[in-house]
Amino acid sequence: MDWIAVFTSLEAVCKENITALSGPPDLPYGDVSRRLVTCMRKIQDHGRALEPVVSGITAVYHHYDFDSDTPGNGYRTLVKVLQSCLLHIIHNGRYIASNCHRAFFRANHNASEMEAYGSVLCQLRALLYIAQGMLHDNSPGQLYGEQDGELGRWLVREYASMHKACFYGRCLGFQFSPSLRPILQSLIISMVSFGESYEKQHSGLGMAAFSLLTSGKYVIDPELRGEEYERITQNLDMKFWKSFWNLTESELVSGFASLTSTLVQVNLTLTIPPEPLLLPLVSDPRLSTPVSPPVAHWGPGPVNMRLISYELREGQDSKELLAFARTEAPPISLSLVPFGAQKRPPSPWLLIHFHGGGFVSQTSKSHENYLKSWSKDLNVPILSVDYSLAPEAPFPRALEECFYAYCWALKNCHLLGSTAERVCLAGDSAGGNLCITVSMRAIACGVRIPDGIMAAYPATLLTIEASPSRLLTSFDLLLPLGVLSKCINAYTGEETVQLTEGISTLSALGRDTASLISDLSHGASKWIQSLDKKAHQRSVLPCSPDSSSGPRDYPEGFEPLRSERLSVIQPPSCLTVKNPFVSPLLASDDLLRGLPHVHIVASALDALLDDSVMFARKLQNMGQPVTLRVVEDLPHGFLSLSGYAEEIKVASDICVERIREVFQQTTLPSCTRK
Repeated sequence: MDWIAVFTSLEAVCKENITALSGPPDLPYGDVSRRLVTCMRKIQDHGRALEPVVSGITAVYHHYDFDSDTPGNGYRTLVKVLQSCLLHIIHNGRYIASNCHRAFFRANHNASEMEAYGSVLCQLRALLYIAQGMLHDNSPGQLYGEQDGELGRWLVREYASMHKACFYGRCLGFQFSPSLRPILQSLIISMVSFGESYEKQHSGLGMAAFSLLTSGKYVIDPELRGEEYERITQNLDMKFWKSFWNLTESELVSGFASLTSTLVQVNLTLTIPPEPLLLPLVSDPRLSTPVSPPVAHWGPGPVNMRLISYELREGQDSKELLAFARTEAPPISLSLVPFGAQKRPPSPWLLIHFHGGGFVSQTSKSHENYLKSWSKDLNVPILSVDYSLAPEAPFPRALEECFYAYCWALKNCHLLGSTAERVCLAGDSAGGNLCITVSMRAIACGVRIPDGIMAAYPATLLTIEASPSRLLTSFDLLLPLGVLSKCINAYTGEETVQLTEGISTLSALGRDTASLISDLSHGASKWIQSLDKKAHQRSVLPCSPDSSSGPRDYPEGFEPLRSERLSVIQPPSCLTVKNPFVSPLLASDDLLRGLPHVHIVASALDALLDDSVMFARKLQNMGQPVTLRVVEDLPHGFLSLSGYAEEIKVASDICVERIREVFQQTTLPSCTRK
């Protein structure tokens, strides 16, 4: 990218608009013209201030890549996001300059669009100043500073007061490819509508109906949508996020998704009782070591799993396996098995999957659409583990259950349609973390380690530390800082909960007809009332010298926009976050030495990108086998959006190829490694 050309174009567009809109007094749209002139002058100032900052960052950001063939780190991401914003401003500015004197020019609409992007540019300027401070303060080549450092605390303070609604209104998804923006817009509208009905204690059909009715106002009024999303991400509790993310578990949503998913012959849910296991030691297979069932927090308990197989294989319909089934419907899709067809022999491969969801939500059901596709593409059975979720089950319960499931699968692979000659662990986000930590625990226990790991956008540092990519949590659509901190606190045990019965988003038929009609009427009434709100009563405070609460200062004369709603962020304070089995990026070399080949697939627009880059570099520096692939233009959690855009399919195919590499590698199986 020729940044000199970009800033030159921005300057030219600003001057052109200021000249065109500062014309004769009889120019139509007088007030709107003045708004646009004021906005373009602010954008011009931002551009002039940002040019040297961007020049300094782009001169050195390649030093923070994994290697010369893998460009990707948080500094590059911030510059890429700024580029998207500036290109939108230049495009819109040229349109305004060319059309402002025409009869059907939508003056107010175009002014609102430019003001929104001007606000985004102001906030990005603040984030780039913070990134500039990171370059100065951090050690060369390091994307993270000192643990519990001042930069992390400053980021939390800035997030608490910084205006963020502008990112979720008219500019929503501007940094992503055009094919993804409608998907993300629909997701955000669904979230804010669900948040409104959640707070009113609707349930079942009432919640769905109310959300549907109120969603219209968030389409009509993008500023209202932005404000509501900012409020939700800053103030609603963990129960809301669990409820919303678990909507994908509902029969209605999963039923629609299954219409386009790959048909498989085996989709079986299992419950494995908590019985001790014996596994051979890698160092001497004549000896065995005991593996205890999960016991943390409430004692021994069963582990839930899902077996997915594109083809029915030997062992998968055995009485021994079906005894573990927990579905009332026929677990084996025999209707999909051709009449007279023979069962396939066991596969030499086995894929064990740990799902994402921030350690607090979702199950294998939310991820089964792409798992079905993977089972077909790889021709391999997949065992996905439904580990217990935080905050009800904080660390180390999920790790214990995943490790036990891994060991059970090794011992009982004949029931899963596999000989387990090669075993690969795969997971996304929190699941990627569990792939790594399960392997670390296998090393520590002396049992067979998997032959490889495919971790998609893994969380390897569960702290609220500042890094360039984590600055994206200030405006990330799916992983804002307020939500990230809640997930971390839940998993590490700082989020206390009462195990009481809450609102169920899955009980869609639990309300009676009279209550449903009441909900519909109330929802329609509130929607109509909302249309009478004044469009410009927005929650942005003017800049004030008191709004910066940290010892660091922005350049004189600049302050980001501030919100009237302050966010309360509770950074993790317990030592659990530094446990290497929670944050593997902090693990010693001794704990990581012996890991199998780790394949990481990250996204350039993911707030956790630096987690992937730094962990890959750590393994590389140790001499551990590792690859990193950074895909473009996708958000965190892109695997859960499989089927909605071609870019996501391409990224999913990359994950499949990395898994295939594990299965087809020519090195000795991990069970023979010392």
